[in-house]
Amino acid sequence: MSKKYNINNLHDLNVRLTSLKVDYKIQETMLKDDARTYALQFTPGNLIKKYATPSAFLKADDKLNISSKLMSLVLPALMNNTLFRGSGFITKTLVGLATSKFGKTLDAEHITGIFNSVKNIFKKKPKVKAPAFADYGIPPDSETY
Repeated sequence: MSKKYNINNLHDLNVRLTSLKVDYKIQETMLKDDARTYALQFTPGNLIKKYATPSAFLKADDKLNISSKLMSLVLPALMNNTLFRGSGFITKTLVGLATSKFGKTLDAEHITGIFNSVKNIFKKKPKVKAPAFADYGIPPDSETY
């Protein structure tokens, strides 16, 4: 199927050639923009923004209980290496058992609550300025004062 163009002279041919070049440039910029948008969907920053949200973590945690398993492994090691560093074998074993049981009860909601409370402790509180004395121009010895 051939397209029929109404080209009768050199001027019509140049006009058609210019319009095709313009169409080509428009399609080129559209394809580049679409390709850039498509490629930006899969950058590490965008993937983290999309899938590493607290709500996505809570959904995955409800299914797999990742946070409680992780805390049952990390919490005993953390306690034995920090607070009970110079303790004996029996004390470290008892602390490890207790903290692993405690770590299993923690879930993502508890961890985020603890994190937010610790964050609020270190957050600077805005200073509230006392309102300045408002002088309305009434003298103190006046009857209206």
